[in-house]
Amino acid sequence: MPGRLILVLGDQLDRRSSGFDGFDRHRDRVWMAEVAEESTHVWTHKARIAVFLAAMRHFRADLVAEGIDVDYTPLASAAAPTEPTSLSAALLASLARAREAGRAPDGLVVVEPGEWRVRALLEDAAARAGIPLEIRRDRHFFTSTEEFATHARGRKQLRLEYFYRPLRERHGILMDDGEPAGGQWNFDAENRGTFPKSGPTRGPGTLPQPVRFPPDAITREVIDLIDARFAGHPGSLDTFDWPVTPDAARAALDDFLAHRLARFGQYQDAIWTGEPWLYHSRLSQCLNMKLLDPRDVVAGAERAYRQGRVPLEAAEGFIRQVLGWREYVRGVYWHFMPEYERRNVLAADRPLPAFYWTADTEMNCVRDAVSQTLRHGYAHHIQRLMVTGLFALLAGVTPQEVHRWYLAVYVDAVEWVELPNTLGMSQFADGGVMASKPYCASGAYLDRMSNACAGCRFDPKAAVGADACPFTTLYWDFLARHERRLASNPRMTMQLKNLGRKAKADVRAIRRQADGLRDALS
Repeated sequence: MPGRLILVLGDQLDRRSSGFDGFDRHRDRVWMAEVAEESTHVWTHKARIAVFLAAMRHFRADLVAEGIDVDYTPLASAAAPTEPTSLSAALLASLARAREAGRAPDGLVVVEPGEWRVRALLEDAAARAGIPLEIRRDRHFFTSTEEFATHARGRKQLRLEYFYRPLRERHGILMDDGEPAGGQWNFDAENRGTFPKSGPTRGPGTLPQPVRFPPDAITREVIDLIDARFAGHPGSLDTFDWPVTPDAARAALDDFLAHRLARFGQYQDAIWTGEPWLYHSRLSQCLNMKLLDPRDVVAGAERAYRQGRVPLEAAEGFIRQVLGWREYVRGVYWHFMPEYERRNVLAADRPLPAFYWTADTEMNCVRDAVSQTLRHGYAHHIQRLMVTGLFALLAGVTPQEVHRWYLAVYVDAVEWVELPNTLGMSQFADGGVMASKPYCASGAYLDRMSNACAGCRFDPKAAVGADACPFTTLYWDFLARHERRLASNPRMTMQLKNLGRKAKADVRAIRRQADGLRDALS
């Protein structure tokens, strides 16, 4: 008797997902596939390929151990002429084999994919096979895409704060007698600390290093496959230790709550060269692959506060990222796609500089962030927003190129979360949907928030001359180039007033130097 085929994607590795509702192990089967296109439609970092393939293979092993029939298409170490290269091709091939064996399913089931492209591929394959496809709600999130659409309806502007507060109230998170814990919703002002750059307590001191997860036999096979099949891809697997199972993800959460959350809030915006982890959680990859439930993460952070183990500003700052920002970003993605991906309101048209793939640059902050990215497939949110993202914004790089780079190089990159963060928050290409102003700053910001400038050959205070910091030169040029557009934005008033105080001859000199910088990057 025919049953259903449950399609499980690489970022849906949750046994409790809605895809398994009503699962009949006597009739239904699970379908999973590794296909080359998912690693090559952007030039994907080896570590990003590894986390997905290793987690998928571990999930398959768990299902098989339950006695569930899994139709799994693996990648081989070398491409074969008959190998399906896309998810749709792999699904159609599996359905053809099932039909020949007299096991054709009477329906396909999938949880909402995390990427518009993937959803379209699966819908096309189902239509071509003539089999109905049921797309179920993703219960992993606190809110549905329909609920976000209701929130967005009729609003002239979408802002996180007005989305986040009702979620806190609805779910009773960090609430005391109907009021926000501590008497305020947002503790951003307390969460902008920097590490001292001189004196006996210079730098972050001895940092609690995250728990590591050395590759087991399954992950080791994946690493060997990638070394053979994707040898030319960027990045390294020498330090690969990401959690790829639910148990490991839970251990990573417990480790963060016990050892780093207490100081996360204070130092979440700080940068220190050579220190990739600082007090950050390293949990976004686990969350985005559904190895962790965000409810467990939020509850764990609140519990740590209630038990007096972490300050309120640390718990609230972290919870706002998971309950607030993460849900908000997903809502924006599905509300505005597919048109959103094409937005470029600043008409940026420069190519992505080559040093984003090599780290070969004299700018200390960029070299450190990109080197770390290539080594680990990771950089924390301020490195992404205010180092690599800021430089691309100021230089006028085409936002779609920036998007493809971020999607390629970070282990936690799934398009629903990466695209709005890059195109909207970082590059302001959506004209203010995600952020109320461009996140533009000069080298002075980087000097304040990091130690990178101390050993750099560029002077963060200088905008012209041989030692001028490219960030500072390009910052003033960015304001001048977009002055007319930005003049109507009240949050840009002070920055534009500072530009207006500069002599016209100085602005012309800055713009000439900026033109030379951008030409040299092409």
